[in-house]
Amino acid sequence: MSRMYRRKTHSRSTVIDPDMPVDEIMRRWPATVGVMIRHRMLCVGCPIGSFHTVTEACAEHEVEEEAFVRELLAAIGS
Repeated sequence: MSRMYRRKTHSRSTVIDPDMPVDEIMRRWPATVGVMIRHRMLCVGCPIGSFHTVTEACAEHEVEEEAFVRELLAAIGS
């Protein structure tokens, strides 16, 4: 079972499932593209992005997953 990351904003909650494909996250929340670029993740425009999950992308690029997801949630909330 994967961990779910949440960010509450006003009356709604944003959820990122580490099993979500990174492409889906970038399409749903365009502000997350900057986070990918900051971490030098080549997921932006990558044909594998629609299959690569957050967990897999973090492992591939040697990025600490929990901190990365916190940055994604912060970008979504801004």
